[in-house]
Amino acid sequence: MIKNPIPWPNGARCAVAFTWDVDADSAVHAARPDSADNHVATLSFMRYDPEIAVPRIIDLFRRYNIPLTFFVPGWTIENYPAAVDLMLKNSHEIAHHGYLHHDNNAMSRQQEMEVLWQGIEIITRVSGRRPLGYRTPMISSNGVSRHTIDLLIEQGFLYDTSLYGDDIPYVLHNDKGSVIEIPCIQGLGDWYHYMSWCDFGYSAAIKSPTHAADVFKAEFDAAWEYKGMWMCVWHPSVSGRLARCTAIEPLIKYMIEKGDVWFASMSEIALHVREVISSGTWRPRIDQVPYYASPAPDAAAKER
Repeated sequence: MIKNPIPWPNGARCAVAFTWDVDADSAVHAARPDSADNHVATLSFMRYDPEIAVPRIIDLFRRYNIPLTFFVPGWTIENYPAAVDLMLKNSHEIAHHGYLHHDNNAMSRQQEMEVLWQGIEIITRVSGRRPLGYRTPMISSNGVSRHTIDLLIEQGFLYDTSLYGDDIPYVLHNDKGSVIEIPCIQGLGDWYHYMSWCDFGYSAAIKSPTHAADVFKAEFDAAWEYKGMWMCVWHPSVSGRLARCTAIEPLIKYMIEKGDVWFASMSEIALHVREVISSGTWRPRIDQVPYYASPAPDAAAKER
C-alpha cells in the first residue's frame, strides 16, 4: 500500500520512534492565563508529568536501550531542570515544543518567530545543541499557522512533526528551502484514548490500556507489513500513569520479537531520510507550502 517505502537502515521493515510531549503545567498557564494558579487540581495533574512520569518512562525504556525524543516547551525546561537533566544524562533527544504551549494560529508572524527563537535559545543553552526538530504545542487543535513551516525553514530545522499528510516522512518545500515532515498518525496519540479533563475541553470516554494497546499494535503491524513508520505522540502526564505505562512494555516486547525494526530518535530518522534523498537512493513526495495563498472564495456568497 505504501508505493514508495523508505529504505531503512540494515534492511529493517519498519522504523519506530517513541516520542513524548512533556508539557507539564505550561499547558495550564497557556489555557488559563488569568487564573492558572487557582486551577490547583489541573496543575497537579500536569506536574505529575515531569515529577513522576518522566523518570518512570526513562527507566522503562532504558531496559531495552531504546532512544526517546522529548518535545519540551521552553517554560517546562526552565521550571523542571531535574527532568531535563535526566533526559540528557540518558542521551535522549530534546526537541522544540514552543515556550508556554501557545497556539501559533493565535499569534502574528513576529510573535511566532519570537517564541520560536526563545525555545531555540533555551534548548541550546541547556543541552549544548541546537534543536533539530519541532512539534507544534497545539497539535490536537491545528496549531500550525500559515507561517509556521516558513519559519522552521528559515531557521534551518531538519524536521517538523506536526502534520498528517502521509504514512511516511515527506518533504515540505517553499522558495526558501525545505524541511522533512515526519507525519503524525491520529490513532497513535494518547489523548484520543485516555484524556478527559474539563479544563482542557476534553470529555471523551476513557479507554482501557488494553484497548489503546490494541490500536497501537494494529498501527505497528500495518507499518511493519508495508515498510512504513510507527511514531506515537504520547504525554507523560497521560501515558505515564501506572496502568498505562505498564501496558507499554508488552508492546515494546512485541515489536522486538517481531524483528526487523529500527528503533530510533526522531533526529536519527530525519537524518537518515535526508541521507537517502541526498544519495539518490530514495525520492520523497514533496508538498509545496503554503498550500493556499488565501482561503477559498465562497462561490455561494459571490452569487448572493
